[in-house]
Amino acid sequence: MGEAPAAVELRGISKSFPGVLANDEVSLVVRRGEVHCLLGENGAGKSTLMNVLAGVHRPDEGEIRVAGRRVTIGCPRDAIDLGIGMVHQHSSLIAVFTVLENLLLGRGEGLRLKTGEALAALEEFSALLGVAVDPWVQVGRLSLGEQQQLEIIRALWRGSRVLILDEPTSMLTPKGVEDLQRVLAQLTRQGLAVIFITHKLREAFDIGDRVSVLRRGRLAGTIDEATMRGGTFAELKQMVVELMFPGEAARLARVAEIRGFEGPARRSRRPAAGPPLLELSDVLIPGARGEVGIDEPLSLAVHAGEVVGVAGVDGNGQRPLAEGIAGQRRAAAGDIRLAGTTVRALSIGARQRLGLRYVTDDRLGEGVAPPLSVALNLVSKRIGAPPFWVHGRTKKAAIERHARALVEEYDIMTPTLDTPAGSLSGGTLQKIVVARELSFSPKVVVFNKPTHGLDVKTTAMVRDRIGRLVEGGEAGALVISTDLEELLELCDRVAVLSRGRLMGVVENVPGAEQEIGALMIGGGDE
Repeated sequence: MGEAPAAVELRGISKSFPGVLANDEVSLVVRRGEVHCLLGENGAGKSTLMNVLAGVHRPDEGEIRVAGRRVTIGCPRDAIDLGIGMVHQHSSLIAVFTVLENLLLGRGEGLRLKTGEALAALEEFSALLGVAVDPWVQVGRLSLGEQQQLEIIRALWRGSRVLILDEPTSMLTPKGVEDLQRVLAQLTRQGLAVIFITHKLREAFDIGDRVSVLRRGRLAGTIDEATMRGGTFAELKQMVVELMFPGEAARLARVAEIRGFEGPARRSRRPAAGPPLLELSDVLIPGARGEVGIDEPLSLAVHAGEVVGVAGVDGNGQRPLAEGIAGQRRAAAGDIRLAGTTVRALSIGARQRLGLRYVTDDRLGEGVAPPLSVALNLVSKRIGAPPFWVHGRTKKAAIERHARALVEEYDIMTPTLDTPAGSLSGGTLQKIVVARELSFSPKVVVFNKPTHGLDVKTTAMVRDRIGRLVEGGEAGALVISTDLEELLELCDRVAVLSRGRLMGVVENVPGAEQEIGALMIGGGDE
């Protein structure tokens, strides 16, 4: 590619929020026809920097140049008009609108809507991404992975010349990832510039022409194209990890996202499992309109002292399963038992009092209350209960003591305990959710995509907490994940969902990944 012309230039960009310096004089050049990967731990400032380019935030200092011309981007419409499109990590779609209506937003001319054009675009880009999306289904009925796929389609249809993708592959199928890579190759050959935010080193080295690393709001360094093409994976890995986490490479070496091509790390052998803590017997959990539910009787158990995984391509019944166990959906048939007690008819709160905890995959929309403080979010499942509330009165000192202890224990990066949770990074939000759910005597914890979109350091912390949860043989965990390496690292057994059916349960022994992979595609069906 050589020194292709710059598509966008960020010069000395600084952006701060109350108590947080998110970007500190960051300069970055993204060239036409390249995929420029942006790496960094959660809270390093990646999303803030890209939100400045996309018009979501205005920089406090610095300038932006598009195709060599200095521009002012005051809102997302300015960015779109300049050919800059962004697919955010958290969905910006309108849940009550259909897929087609979300595509049509902002695309009308007067009172005319480009319905036919939108349907054709949906069909074309769905085929390129290897997905099938019903244009008439409400977006709120789609899985998070399907929503992300739709956002990519919408950005491409708008004719973006600079495409910002924030964790775009985290919930795509393996085939969808391959198809996206092929699409990006086609688009960059036509001169499109792609900024690709990811936490996956293997993905960055496979896809990226150059890689830049942010650390604590500053540009730590950039690996140029020649080094990317000439370096081995081990060499590139060492460069990135040292830029991102100086002096911590050895401690993080076993994390799957760092190991890359070296293969999955096996979980340590645990003692024989104890009595069943969670039992599902012939359970049916309907999906919402346009959503795959648990459509055939499903039976599964989680014993004390074990981690059971649930593998499968996203959108194959995982969310109905998780929410059915947590009590957010009613099972249509079968029985759910916690430590021998039938809970199928019990409320969410009653299940929590029996020791059930749920770590949702939607940490911003469901896991926290964004306007509330960090401290209140850390006790939100215990509102009205002592020692935080006594005789209806809030005990602020008790809440703050408890919150401060969890902030320190889980390394929650927040300016103050009073900071609104919604202003923090995705990784920090996940730490809040995990800390809250594990802080009051859990018996069974259901984790739904527990490390989705997290940096390698936070990923290591969450996986370590899951392992420590079951170490004493008193608790059990059900881990639902689309990351097979994660399941092989954590789990004793792995159940496989395909099209709402339990295809089988695989013991985590050498060769398990091949058996799981075969079951994920329906036992060998096309």
